[in-house]
Amino acid sequence: MSFTRSDNLKIHLRTHTEEKPYACEICGKAMAQKTSLNKHLRTHTKEKPYVSENCGRAFSVESHLRSHLRTLTKEKPYICEVSGRAFAQSNNLKTHLRTHTNEKQYVCVCDICRKAFVDKNYLKAHLRIHTKEKPYA
Repeated sequence: MSFTRSDNLKIHLRTHTEEKPYACEICGKAMAQKTSLNKHLRTHTKEKPYVSENCGRAFSVESHLRSHLRTLTKEKPYICEVSGRAFAQSNNLKTHLRTHTNEKQYVCVCDICRKAFVDKNYLKAHLRIHTKEKPYA
């Protein structure tokens, strides 16, 4: 990787060192970048400066607005090179790719079954078997 500015290199190096010099004064959560702290602060202030012109729904993070707009336009720019399936969200493609690699990173921690899942939501649903929780009853 190369960077045109030394600032950008410094910020990138924090991904390797896990240095997080920007801390929230409200909750103490630390960030590697000042922009991340500014976005985080909106969770406390409830500020939502990014508004959908289509429906008026507001978001605290610009990428969440872009994601929302894709649901309205039915745009699916993230395409699986194996199966050709398309997704509106990059994280949904990442989860889908695990079905091809059989990577199951979410493991039940109980001593009984130790089942593993490709998606954390599948694990959450599975855990209800052990807790007897019935959220839709």
